[in-house]
Amino acid sequence: MLRIGVLVSGGGTNLQAILDGIDSGKIRNGKVEVVISNNEKAYALERAARRQIPAFCISPKSFADRARFHEALLKKLEEYALDLIVLAGFLVTIPPEMIRRYRNRIINIHPSLIPSFCGVGYYGLKVHEGALKRGVKVTGATVHFVDEGVDSGPILLQRAVEVEPGDTPGTLQKRVMEQAEWVILPKAIDMLANGELPLGEGE
Repeated sequence: MLRIGVLVSGGGTNLQAILDGIDSGKIRNGKVEVVISNNEKAYALERAARRQIPAFCISPKSFADRARFHEALLKKLEEYALDLIVLAGFLVTIPPEMIRRYRNRIINIHPSLIPSFCGVGYYGLKVHEGALKRGVKVTGATVHFVDEGVDSGPILLQRAVEVEPGDTPGTLQKRVMEQAEWVILPKAIDMLANGELPLGEGE
């Protein structure tokens, strides 16, 4: 059974897609053991609590410096002996020591077809604003391993979504979530849990 930790900052729609995937059998041999947010008001924490999943807020604002925040975050994750960490809209930079500890065991979902509209500054609606401004006809989402860069780790899965006439950043964001993010994130977790994609050993 793959022991999963999910890190979130907001509403937790991708967390919900994971939980729904486990319920429906789309994710086999996986269980969410803990949910952590940097935002105490994140609705994702309530989603976890409803499912009786341990949920915590660990915010950089609660610590004297980033080093202590990083230490607290890593300590909490290690309490759950996790096999996989999923960044599901987690808007905090992952510390290098955590990446080393969980090398190729941290995945992220990004709302574009990497390498387009990714990297520093591209998050949330900004990704879709960039796609519309550029005039692309196709966008999508990417699941990738997390490394020391921003959206630069090895790609696991991608799914394309058409841009439609009259799209706004909001309508495009919704379609990308429904047609791509909520499809490939559970699929990637299932494949990792069942040996169909390689899972790292950490360092």
